[in-house]
Amino acid sequence: MTQTTFEQLGVTPELTTALADRGIHRPFAIQSLTIADALAGRDVCGKAKTGSGKTLAFGLPLLQLASKAEPSHPTALVLVPTRELAIQVHDVLAHLAEVTDKRLAIVYGGAPLEKQVRVLEAGAEIVVATPGRLIDLLDRKAVFLDALQHVVLDEADRMADMGFLPQVEWILRHTNRQHQTLLFSATLDGAVKVLVDRYQHDPVEHEVESSSVTVEEMTHRFLLVHDLDKIKVAAAIARGAHRTILFTRTKRMADQLAHGLRKEGVPQAAAIHGDLPQRVREQALAGFGDGSVPALVATDVAARGLDIEDVEIVIHFDPPEDHKSYLHRSGRTARAGEPGLAVTLALWNEELVLKRLQKRLGIDVPMVEMFSNDPRLADLSGWDPVADPGPPPRRAR
Repeated sequence: MTQTTFEQLGVTPELTTALADRGIHRPFAIQSLTIADALAGRDVCGKAKTGSGKTLAFGLPLLQLASKAEPSHPTALVLVPTRELAIQVHDVLAHLAEVTDKRLAIVYGGAPLEKQVRVLEAGAEIVVATPGRLIDLLDRKAVFLDALQHVVLDEADRMADMGFLPQVEWILRHTNRQHQTLLFSATLDGAVKVLVDRYQHDPVEHEVESSSVTVEEMTHRFLLVHDLDKIKVAAAIARGAHRTILFTRTKRMADQLAHGLRKEGVPQAAAIHGDLPQRVREQALAGFGDGSVPALVATDVAARGLDIEDVEIVIHFDPPEDHKSYLHRSGRTARAGEPGLAVTLALWNEELVLKRLQKRLGIDVPMVEMFSNDPRLADLSGWDPVADPGPPPRRAR
């Protein structure tokens, strides 16, 4: 059976040509499943993880279907949980919007509000927005939702996790209820199911299985490290890769780790978290995307929804709170069939917690003590901790 093409899904020649110019010739699974139904005007409920191609799954139908908008009265809205995801969605769709003569606006907190007001007043068919900033603009009467024909809820589960559902529901209650609603999420239970039941009409559901496959195909390493040597171990790992994401529990630790990595020979290592100016966060993400920033240190909240390709290594510098957090963090690597490495660093008093985490995940990998001068750190994927566990860990007395 031949693979579905964008043309067969109903995507216009101008868009398929623009996609081909960017090296995109075949749709991902979630795109193959959802685009035709979205173009037919159906409400769509799509279950797929971050990085599965959801932006084009809803973006292509919006670019084809969105009608001409009056100033401050967009006809299509994309709600996303974070500023970083808003920027990513905008960047993916910006060139395609030019090709289809659609105006695209982006509104999020942390950026000058008056500039966003001017963009909306100039007119935009499609608005990509975070819930809080959109409500601010609605309160100022800088934007109105009465002309909406299409609404997208992207990363709905992340919006629920971050406590944004009351804002999302407030926005949905103030829209024209006759619009088409496209919802995408990694999970469709709990609070997300409430959104589906309340705000979608006879939705067609599509699911792309992913989580278990990603975990099975990924390489996992668990290292016992010493507190004073921990940053040096992380640096030794990151120096062997072109693109590494490191996760910390706190904003303060993210800053300390980024500084420490730079001191240990990982140039331009940068942190992203909520206390940093938006300009600094955008520069860090842009640098990580183009390769000038080889290591990105992030808190869990700051990293939600990020879709960055070719991440070779994820380092859990601070062990995750639970198995879901481990999966979410580690899922930044090993995408689209590519190899990936997830490394967890643990202090002596965290070993038992990690053993419980491994059991919950179904991962059976030895924990091996390692110091920053260990040559195995340069290639943890090629090292077999079962065949070469090294000397027994030294216990504090």
